[in-house]
Amino acid sequence: MKAFELVAVAAWCFSVALGGGVVGLVLGNIRLPVILLAASSPSAGAGANIGISGIAAAAASVAHIRAGRVHWRLVAAMAPPSVIGALVGGYISRLLPKSALLAIIGATLLYFGVDLLRRKQPSREGGHDRGGLNYSAAVVTGGLVGLLGGLVGLILGSLRMPALLRYVGEVPARAVGTNITVGVCVGIAGVIGHAPGGVDWDLLALGGAASVPGALVGSRLTGRLSETQLLRAIGAVLIVAGVATLAQAAT
Repeated sequence: MKAFELVAVAAWCFSVALGGGVVGLVLGNIRLPVILLAASSPSAGAGANIGISGIAAAAASVAHIRAGRVHWRLVAAMAPPSVIGALVGGYISRLLPKSALLAIIGATLLYFGVDLLRRKQPSREGGHDRGGLNYSAAVVTGGLVGLLGGLVGLILGSLRMPALLRYVGEVPARAVGTNITVGVCVGIAGVIGHAPGGVDWDLLALGGAASVPGALVGSRLTGRLSETQLLRAIGAVLIVAGVATLAQAAT
């Protein structure tokens, strides 16, 4: 890659990690188009993008762990089915049209994004503070999101986040930290799954290095937002992610 291409990729990865760190998402679907343009091949670029997502998630999780915004029992419930689902999805990904899956995912993201923005007050039904979380929903949604992510080559924390809020019943701040921590596990599994087919390791190293400071700064900003502001930020990002996903489906 030329010097300006390196700078552009690094700047984009930093910006995506910064925005994602605030709302507990790695936004791999927004980063992916730029990575694919710079990659040696589409498959190697997809592998690098998943690896960058894992690195960004690991960096962001540090601040959330220190701030006590990670619900470890939820991580233990969601991470294993998410990883298994991602591995199964990756294995059978050749059997299904990815464009149709991306369209469904994009529409779902838009729905959840609009739903969050329309809420007048944060929902606290069954939240962590009341101890009434739905762990069965955590296992099921973790597996389904992991499966979809494996099929399209993305971590899809953007789908896991609304599931944590709506179906599991976690409060926003802890949902952010929990989601990003589960994303670390899925990112590692994604790289392992793509390794046999090839990964653009140079691009992974560049994108990962640029994402770490962005994710660290973004995750520290989470605690400065009120619950209402955080929900609105998550909703806005989900809408952007949904539009980006639909655009990928169309192309």
